[in-house]
Amino acid sequence: MKTSEYLAQDAVGLANLVARGEVSASEVLDAAMARLNAVNPTLNAVVRVLEEQARSAIQSGLPSGPFTGVPFVIKDITTQMRGVPTTAGSRLFANAVAENDSALIASYRRAGFVLFGKTNTPEFGLVGITEPDLYGATLNPWNLERTCGGSSGGAASAVAGGIVPAAQASDGGGSIRIPASCCGLFGFKPSRGRVSMAPLGEGWGGLTVLHAETRTVRDSAAILDISCQPQPGDIYSLAPPATPFAQEVGRDPGKLRIGFLPTNLYGGAMDEAVAAGVREAAHLCERLGHHVEEVMPPIDIRDMATAVLVVIATAVVNSLETEAERRGRPIAHGEVERVTRTLYEQGKSHTALQYQRALQQLHTMARRTAPFFEKYDVMLLSTLGRLPLPVGLLKNGDEDLAELTTRFYDYGPNTQLFNVTGQPAMSVPLAWSADNIPIGIQFAGRVGEETTLFRLAGQLEREKPWADRRPPELPAL
Repeated sequence: MKTSEYLAQDAVGLANLVARGEVSASEVLDAAMARLNAVNPTLNAVVRVLEEQARSAIQSGLPSGPFTGVPFVIKDITTQMRGVPTTAGSRLFANAVAENDSALIASYRRAGFVLFGKTNTPEFGLVGITEPDLYGATLNPWNLERTCGGSSGGAASAVAGGIVPAAQASDGGGSIRIPASCCGLFGFKPSRGRVSMAPLGEGWGGLTVLHAETRTVRDSAAILDISCQPQPGDIYSLAPPATPFAQEVGRDPGKLRIGFLPTNLYGGAMDEAVAAGVREAAHLCERLGHHVEEVMPPIDIRDMATAVLVVIATAVVNSLETEAERRGRPIAHGEVERVTRTLYEQGKSHTALQYQRALQQLHTMARRTAPFFEKYDVMLLSTLGRLPLPVGLLKNGDEDLAELTTRFYDYGPNTQLFNVTGQPAMSVPLAWSADNIPIGIQFAGRVGEETTLFRLAGQLEREKPWADRRPPELPAL
């Protein structure tokens, strides 16, 4: 299979070729490995190559599923692959080999995916860039001097760079949508409880969800179909849809009521290119027959970052203390990055009352946001407040947590709220800057109503297709 033929297909397309016998799983993996060898030395997107395991899986006989023979890579945090380390981007867990597959990985294997690598992530997924000390920075295929986003930056860079058509990702504060915006991809965050986190209970107090980075809408929908399998003991769960999401992509969404936010969620300004992209998306939705109305931010979220930091810092303390207890000695300063250490020290000072109050504050925000979605079916707003930042800008500010937080929420002000509310939200690559930098436009819907977003996304993709756009920084063949 030629690289050009490989790059021309999305995951569903590759699966169809394999199913029809036009190409073998081994030939598809050959093409994926050739592309990886061509671009990964530059991008640093895939940090662990599992070619031997992938070849063995093919030789043993892949299950017959919707993605049989399609190469796929896994984000190196949260989800676990049997016999492979899950480092969470940290030197502390560089050798933390998983004994079993997580439920999501098991579903990928049953679907026939060929798992052949793990992608880079910031340490513990803490920052919206992907520049961990353990593996170094992952670069943006559209502009090698700008961030690919985070924390699913390795996944997004791998897809935008053509290593794979889709990649597993996770989102605790924008970590699917932010990299999708930076790298010109479709990034869909499902509702809380849509994808099981088994055997884990929850991530970051329920903020974290699992899914994927994709080029096409149909790939995202079809991958979610195989992923939304509730497991016994799930803390949150939603029943699988009556009609598969993949069948909804081509359906008419009807006339939606869309609330269009021209500012960021804090009421502040954005880069002009970003603001222009949002306005253009609003006009596009109007032309498609939707009722689009300019709105104000639905609630005051100025205190959200403080409450979120309490939850995340407490989670960091739990992770590090659990590891310290397991091995019988405390975490030394050089074992984790400075921002992790800062959050760890801050988290140790939080009381149970502070944690409970932070959770209650976030739950209250979710309640206060809900009335907006009684009036509107969808909120339209930017994914990011700025164009992708230069590599190193947030990394170099990590000595001061307050400064880092301020910088992050200026760069990514609009994604965290929908982790708090548990709503589905997607970043759609509908705009590019004058110098060819992708700009994601975000759409959020009601909890459990992924169908509405997939129908709208399919409509937008047909009207303004993006999947054939390729980064100029990398070889096309």
